[in-house]
Amino acid sequence: MREIRNILDLYDRGHAAALVTLVRVEGSSYRRPGARLLIAANGEYAGGISGGCLEAEVMRKAQWKIRNGAVVDRYSTLFDDTAEIPYGLGCGGTVDLLLEPAGTPEFIALMEAMRASIDGERRQVATQLPEDGAEFVRCVLDDAGQHVFRSELRLVDPALPMFVESLDPPQRLVLFGAGDDAQPMVRFAALLGWSVIVIDGRAQWARKERFPEAEDVLLLPATPVVSANDAVVIMTHSYEQDREALASVLPRRPRYLGLLGSRHRSALLVSEAAALLDLSLDEACEGLFAPIGLDLGGDGAGVIALATIAEIQGAIESKIGAPRRMTPEIVAEQIAQGGASRYLQAQCAL
Repeated sequence: MREIRNILDLYDRGHAAALVTLVRVEGSSYRRPGARLLIAANGEYAGGISGGCLEAEVMRKAQWKIRNGAVVDRYSTLFDDTAEIPYGLGCGGTVDLLLEPAGTPEFIALMEAMRASIDGERRQVATQLPEDGAEFVRCVLDDAGQHVFRSELRLVDPALPMFVESLDPPQRLVLFGAGDDAQPMVRFAALLGWSVIVIDGRAQWARKERFPEAEDVLLLPATPVVSANDAVVIMTHSYEQDREALASVLPRRPRYLGLLGSRHRSALLVSEAAALLDLSLDEACEGLFAPIGLDLGGDGAGVIALATIAEIQGAIESKIGAPRRMTPEIVAEQIAQGGASRYLQAQCAL
């Protein structure tokens, strides 16, 4: 998503000349279909369609290749060059690239679809590829399936080569806690192009200047509406604030929900939030990560932020298993070790 923001920044500065989109992969490839490279007439570029090995070659030839309109070009990433598929690189596959000129209605429609996705609106884009005698045409649909754009030539033949993609809004991270350890987490999330909202009940911490990369910084009781597509991290270091935040978020069932702190403290918070919401422990623990973060080793706020953002990314992509998730058995085991009195402090012990 950060890449889309960079492409739009370059587009808005003018002088865009060509757009390159990875539309097909055979074998191994560093990037997935949908990766893009925007090339400006002055030599600037944004985005990428490989690990860096194809960009220079594509940039050198793109404007010449699109002199008569959009084309699909194939590159080999195998060691053994062939005359038919040039540019062997040792990555283990072949990639098909759509090269299209800037300034066409189709190009502008795609840029505006990308901008809409950044602004939180989902877009579906279908592009008929200019190969096998097919015309280069494109249509863009909104989330309700209504046409936002359609080329003068309609996409009438589904048997023709097509590239269909969904442009989704950026991942949103709702971060309860504005302490110093929240700052690297916001920076890591922003580096991925995520939209971040920071919330805290302490006015001296919940300040925009402390989190310049955040979309918004809110002072409790102001809170956003959490959706099922959000990721939520609770790390205020205040037992009461964490309990209130957990109780408010649990019914929303975000795609990631994590608690910072020891397993014992987290278990107590879960049990109390479950009681407040009249939920069973099974219901309260479903999908809850506690303690947050992959077990990467190390210490400090930067490592915790890295481990947590990596875990969120894995959960979003369904790459995370169950070992570090909270369970009713863990809650019961931890509660048996003592109550919450040790965590009830007037201010953060840190």
